[in-house]
Amino acid sequence: MQTFRLLRFLAFFFVAGLAYAQPSGGPYGPIDQRYEIPKAAKVYFVAPDGHSDAPGTELAHPTTIESAMERVVTGDAIVLRGGIYRTGGLVLNQGITIQPYEEEHPVLKGTQIATEWEALPNSLWRTKWSHLFPAEPLPWWNRKHEGIKTPLHRFNNDMVFVDGELLSSKGWEGELDPHSFYVDYKNGYVYIGTDPTHRQVEITAWDSALVRSSAPAHGKVSDGKGPVIRGITFTQYAFRALDIEGKKHFTSADEPTNEPVGISDPATYGKEVTNTLIENVTITYCSRVAGYFRGDGLIIRNSLVSDTSTEGIYVIGSSDVLLERNIFRRNNIKQLTGYFPSAVKIFNQTHRVTFRDNLILDQPYSTGVWYDVGNRDAVIVDNYVEGALDGIFVEISRGATIAGNVVVNSNHGLRVLNSADAHVYNNTFFNARVTFERTDRVAKGDTFDWHATTGPALDQREGHIFLHNLMAASDSYHDPLLEIVQSPSSLCGKLVRPEATEVDGNVYIRAASTAAGAPPLIVYAPSAGENCTSKLASLDDFRKLEPALEKNGVEIDRSPRSVLRGPDLGHFELERALPNGPAINFLPPEVRSLLGWSEAEARTPGAYPLR
Repeated sequence: MQTFRLLRFLAFFFVAGLAYAQPSGGPYGPIDQRYEIPKAAKVYFVAPDGHSDAPGTELAHPTTIESAMERVVTGDAIVLRGGIYRTGGLVLNQGITIQPYEEEHPVLKGTQIATEWEALPNSLWRTKWSHLFPAEPLPWWNRKHEGIKTPLHRFNNDMVFVDGELLSSKGWEGELDPHSFYVDYKNGYVYIGTDPTHRQVEITAWDSALVRSSAPAHGKVSDGKGPVIRGITFTQYAFRALDIEGKKHFTSADEPTNEPVGISDPATYGKEVTNTLIENVTITYCSRVAGYFRGDGLIIRNSLVSDTSTEGIYVIGSSDVLLERNIFRRNNIKQLTGYFPSAVKIFNQTHRVTFRDNLILDQPYSTGVWYDVGNRDAVIVDNYVEGALDGIFVEISRGATIAGNVVVNSNHGLRVLNSADAHVYNNTFFNARVTFERTDRVAKGDTFDWHATTGPALDQREGHIFLHNLMAASDSYHDPLLEIVQSPSSLCGKLVRPEATEVDGNVYIRAASTAAGAPPLIVYAPSAGENCTSKLASLDDFRKLEPALEKNGVEIDRSPRSVLRGPDLGHFELERALPNGPAINFLPPEVRSLLGWSEAEARTPGAYPLR
């Protein structure tokens, strides 16, 4: 057994130490391991059956997690024995370590078990419940447009689970079936449509697991140091599991992103709690988000975030952040509309946030990763995204390096909107179009008035580079592969400079079609076409329109199966070098170094070098 563990650890550290060259293939998400007792100033041992009055300084006499949170100071550690902790509302303001004991698996749950049920006619059961979390959409939600698609009860934060299955919420008793629940908030009842006899029914009882506050707590002032949290599972919380606060405390009724408000110096925010580390953590089934994270120096690594609603991970107003080798699955499980859901949202004047080698899957109602509102110098490299609305989205931001990513079967593989200087190299997009777009959105008259002021002005939404990417479409795909567009038509004659300064060396793969109404290969603006937009059937047509662009581009009128190694099995590498492919190297040295590629590897278009 010890030999197996050693080999497993050596394999892990060998893989983790390799230079990045494309999506690494893993390991992604939490990695089971043995945690040594940390060398901390004081270690508190806690257990689900611990005693609140126990000192907790001995393994044989653990205390409760609630008591340990009250006692710890900077430099201490809390070590959790395995098992289920039904707890929440924990508050911390000290820089401590929280981790499992050895190879045990502690799980923090935000639900309680409901045991007292009243049988009603028509196969209904109800229980009195005092921990309810009614909520409503934020004031900017447009009920006039969205109310017909999203019933208001979906915005409530209560959740009900039967034998681990999350039930869907309904608006009244008459809608119930065995897989749904209804809450009568006026009288305090939870109704279900399945017999709870011999079943475990769990109902949310806490709206958070742990809030790292910058305010005084437990008689102590904040030390400004973020916690280190490793190896813990957080699940079934009614609002969010984790919250690293900045200057303000936010509730579910507040707009959580308004810190800062308006254009701000990064020296004035993100400093209240810094250097939080989240590693090998699992967060699932949170009714809104897995966590709100503020503070410079944040690292989230090898974690799993799954089955969330408006967002999974939400990073706000922070600099020098790293998210790597995480798995993000199934955001927007409530299928809310008009709420801009994203599995990962990087928001509000974040600087130098690196999103590297992550896995984003199964997001039919959600964007994958979204950098939005005043961000600077994003680094988005080596990620794999499949089945999202927009795989990678950069909006109202300036400066982004986007390289080595693979985006599959998504509405947009990459969408860049009202931004400047997005530099896009050597990505692979399969059934996922690329769109650079600018609109007339400005602060005046906008729902989110100050948002637009944090990004480039109307006449500065340009400077994009799109080089050496590979775009492929199956026979069932009916969208353009590349769009460089602007709207509305009133911008014609006002914005005449191109959005993209360099477009070259890209490869376009799709079977030739002679059918009427076949989608264009490229849509381009500004041009002399209708509404200053041209729809171009081929790369040659594009070159005639813009001779300076795509001098080295390649169009392949064949099925991707004829060119890629095995797209039906998820293998999107080129089968062999392209006979007419560009022989030059499009990657700047700094980007090649970021990807860990040799000069020879960088000559292959797309995210997968030929070796």
